[in-house]
Amino acid sequence: MYDIKMFPEFGSTRVSSATAVEIALHEAKAKHIQYQIDLQNKPEWYAPKVNPASKVPAIAYGGPDVPPDQPSPESVKLAESLILVEFIADLYPNSGILPADPVLRAKARFFVDAVSTKFVPRWQALLQGKGPVHDFYEAVEFLQGLLPEEGYAIGPYSLADIAITPFLGRARIALKSDLGGYPRGEGPRVLETLTSGNGRFARIGKYFHDLLERESFKATFDEVSSLVMHTEVVPLLTVALAQGYVTERYKARFADLRK
Repeated sequence: MYDIKMFPEFGSTRVSSATAVEIALHEAKAKHIQYQIDLQNKPEWYAPKVNPASKVPAIAYGGPDVPPDQPSPESVKLAESLILVEFIADLYPNSGILPADPVLRAKARFFVDAVSTKFVPRWQALLQGKGPVHDFYEAVEFLQGLLPEEGYAIGPYSLADIAITPFLGRARIALKSDLGGYPRGEGPRVLETLTSGNGRFARIGKYFHDLLERESFKATFDEVSSLVMHTEVVPLLTVALAQGYVTERYKARFADLRK
């Protein structure tokens, strides 16, 4: 029997919020089952029986042992990625996702807020060609200033790290493949600056490396099948990735963007 039934989007590694929940489940070693939702062709039962907002990810918790595509009204339905991550942390307190120490919990939530209000907006602006790399570097430096000398965002691995990891996974793909609205060649240069292990970003470069080498990330982020969507960069743009390279078809779309 599975107490947790998760509903991610089909091909959910393109959705950072779904990846965060999957990482939390992996870290907690939570027994669960998944039913992927195709948002372009949603099952008729999904909105009325799981999430009235018709968004993913969502979780059905408890209730009778039924197939995930037949959700029971007796199970509790929950949504919103960070709420789901904290819910998993509460179910599995020994996972360490949410620290027992109230000071560390506060630090973790402060780091999450910085990711949401500083890092992600500046990254999206850079990716879309609407913000200079200097502004993005300022956000990265702010996060770096929050890091302890060793370990993860607050020392031990926690909610704070889960919140940023999916964005880093997608950013690495975009920068490495030079996909974005920034000038041609800027992506690999930014990636090298952040990950070289030297200079102004040495500490956060080590932090990024440790996050992307963690087993829970590798187990939940499938680079081969993932799709990186940047609909604000090019309307209806979908970037297909496989084995570390991007198909020529989608490279051509970014070439059009840079003309």
